[in-house]
Amino acid sequence: MYAIVEIAGQQFKVSKDLKVYVNRLADKEGDAISFAKVLLLDDAGTITLGAPAVEGASVEATVLQHLKGDKVIVFKKKRRKGYKKRNGHRQYLTQIQISGISVGGTKKATAKSEPKAEKTAEAKAPKAKKSDDLTLVEGIGPKAAEALTEAGITTFSKLAKAKVEAVKEILDASTSQLSHLDPTTWPQQAQLAADGKMDELKKLQDELNGGRAV
Repeated sequence: MYAIVEIAGQQFKVSKDLKVYVNRLADKEGDAISFAKVLLLDDAGTITLGAPAVEGASVEATVLQHLKGDKVIVFKKKRRKGYKKRNGHRQYLTQIQISGISVGGTKKATAKSEPKAEKTAEAKAPKAKKSDDLTLVEGIGPKAAEALTEAGITTFSKLAKAKVEAVKEILDASTSQLSHLDPTTWPQQAQLAADGKMDELKKLQDELNGGRAV
């Protein structure tokens, strides 16, 4: 059994016990996490496609460690301008291990059984907060969402509580040239999304221009 799941803006083909490197997550090492954006499921040869996600399906995982990827050299040069610039970048990553895949609330391909005491403790532990699609906020594209995710802002609630100055610093520090973005209205939009007030969010976005107040 395997699934195609979206994690931190990227798509992965996963199965039980598979270890995957994803963009940095805000969760701590050892935390149990869940991803609900399952795009495809293969259950013993039966293929289920999502529209866009498979309803009721989720992928369970455990955070193993946080680390940095290999260094990537970015070299820019302009002909006959005497302009050369060389930068190095190491992507912030998180290694996770897939512990199981749930289909319609029934977990399949789960890990081996554990002692009762550990199961009880696991049952009492709060469920991990799933990541939100930050691109629903007008002005946030895939690159900006990726930069926010790397900085630990993975949900609408976290973005709503973040200070505009702090968000601006994240954008300015990104290697994806995001300094031109104006995050002034992002916390306000994120709060409406976190509260489920999608009609009010759409009304607000109709009054904006690229995420900026007109």
